[in-house]
Amino acid sequence: MSNAKPLDWLGMVALVIMFGSAFLFTKVALQDFSPTTIAASRIIIAAMVLIIIALIRKESFGFLRDSWLLIIALAIFGDCLPFYLISWGQQAVDSSIAGILMAVMPLTTIVLAHFSVPGEKLNIYRVIGFIFGFLGIIVLLGPAAFAQMEGGTAVIISMLAILAGALSYAINTVLAKRLPKGSLLAISTAVLGVASIIMLPTFLITQEEWGIEYNSGGLLSLLLLGLFPTALATIIYFAVIARVGPSFLSQINYLIPVWAVLMGIVFLNESIGLNAYIALVIILLGIAIAQHKNLTFVRF
Repeated sequence: MSNAKPLDWLGMVALVIMFGSAFLFTKVALQDFSPTTIAASRIIIAAMVLIIIALIRKESFGFLRDSWLLIIALAIFGDCLPFYLISWGQQAVDSSIAGILMAVMPLTTIVLAHFSVPGEKLNIYRVIGFIFGFLGIIVLLGPAAFAQMEGGTAVIISMLAILAGALSYAINTVLAKRLPKGSLLAISTAVLGVASIIMLPTFLITQEEWGIEYNSGGLLSLLLLGLFPTALATIIYFAVIARVGPSFLSQINYLIPVWAVLMGIVFLNESIGLNAYIALVIILLGIAIAQHKNLTFVRF
């Protein structure tokens, strides 16, 4: 971290803003589009951007020739599933609550890595951190769901869908450790390209009627989702890692849920209860305790 320069700090701040704002953009886009449309469009827009950049840079994909099954798995667990599940869950859950729920992703990754990644065994700090994260979910899930007399069950199911999205991201992170060494831009382009191929038929089968005005806030949010939290953030994400390493970037785990809460309150007039703030503190404390040498960082 001592080697980090102002440009690296700027990159980290940009990632926090883009990743943390994804929940705001998704909530606004849901006013005009279905979760399927949001997930598919976000992936396709980002894939087109990265493909263009990869072509300009004359990226080579040859090192991935024996890893296409892994690429498909990464496309499913890192893009298709979480983008859809989070969008679906946000139909009944505020963007700020979604941001808090997603904060459990690095803690979930720690547990999964214990069983599948050599050298990533659980220790007392990681166990305690995971317990804190679990307690934070309990604090958030109960009162927030039952606070609404109507649709309480729907809120619980929506929260569970978002948690499933966090679990999907965690599985993706563990799988990514099996990737061969090579250009991270090429890997990202390949993953998003495959994700586009997977999502496009699903999107077309739905036969959705768009009927959206060109200046629609939902359409703008859809474009922003694809361009910034998905495409541009991926480029900055890997650039910062290459310059100063993943330990420096792990700090975004603490900042993304806080930014998501602020965006929901400021732009969507969301009001979250005291239990949500308590849950946020408990989950972030769990992340802090679990951090020993390295900490897996979030992608949204």
